[in-house]
Amino acid sequence: MSPEKQDKVREQRITTEIVVDAYTAEEQALGWYYYLERTLQFPFMATYMMQRRGAAEKEAKPVKVIGMADEEECENEMFVEVEWDGDVLPILLEELTFKSGDGEQSEKMAAKTQEAIDDWHYWVNRGYEL
Repeated sequence: MSPEKQDKVREQRITTEIVVDAYTAEEQALGWYYYLERTLQFPFMATYMMQRRGAAEKEAKPVKVIGMADEEECENEMFVEVEWDGDVLPILLEELTFKSGDGEQSEKMAAKTQEAIDDWHYWVNRGYEL
């Protein structure tokens, strides 16, 4: 798969707001973590594309995203916590697609959540790494 086409507006936002003054992978991870933590409006609904063992295709599962995983879990990849069958599990953010807020979330807040998720998906799809 070829990398996602460059988006100059998104690149500018990532460079000036998310990883600004981040020179190491650890600093970039912290930049991303705190950007996502302050921008994502929890809780929100998302679709998780899960791969079951032995299944040929991924299965879409609706999940409620309730927060960021611990900072230590996000040193190399970004994880969020989701409610899963009465438990809370960390899921890779790049495996989620935003669906909606919790009903109280304004359209503006939902749009910011969508944009932040799209920013991370863009970063991953461009082949950038922490």
